[in-house]
Amino acid sequence: MAGSRCADDPRLSRELERLRTLPVNFDVHAVDPERPGPEWTVDDFRQPLPAEPPGPPLSGGPWERACALVLDYKFADPTVVRRSCRSSDSLADSELLLETNFYGLTFTLPCRVGSVTDTTRDGARVWGWNYRTLQGHLEQGQMDFLVSKDVAGGEVEFRVHAFSRAAPIPNPVVRLGFQLFGRSTQLRFIRSACRRMVDLTEPVARPAGRSRPR
Repeated sequence: MAGSRCADDPRLSRELERLRTLPVNFDVHAVDPERPGPEWTVDDFRQPLPAEPPGPPLSGGPWERACALVLDYKFADPTVVRRSCRSSDSLADSELLLETNFYGLTFTLPCRVGSVTDTTRDGARVWGWNYRTLQGHLEQGQMDFLVSKDVAGGEVEFRVHAFSRAAPIPNPVVRLGFQLFGRSTQLRFIRSACRRMVDLTEPVARPAGRSRPR
């Protein structure tokens, strides 16, 4: 669970502490996240969630529920991401360690929270955060997770926006495996995250008769 310091696993606890010394493995300032350039693969998935009545987000409603899921990384499919641990309960500048399954192999992927979004813009209440990959990750890039509510219409949305490319991978077997299956695993992670967000926000929408996404 994100926010956990993996205290029940000394190996992961030590690894999480080590992440503090690692640099981001790409030049953040040289990349425009919305238009990163042809050398990057860009993903932009928008998933409608159960709607709310117009106005500010409801206490305990789908928007708040979705934000809580994003905060704790609980949208991640456990068949893809076995565990996620964050170095601090505070998001800002936290290290994030993801333990993933990849065709029978387990990898620990180091990341760092880059920025937190908490604003109202273009008539929508928006909250979320992103992470950036660190040295030792199989990829280079950034992934943003945002939850928005259109204040006038009540529509709630989960957005995953990412730019990525393969990092240098010294092990030739792992490098070949990533070339063959890395992209399909990326897409499986994002698509399953969108489905899980719908499934996990729908229960809080039913009691008030709020609508399912169309």
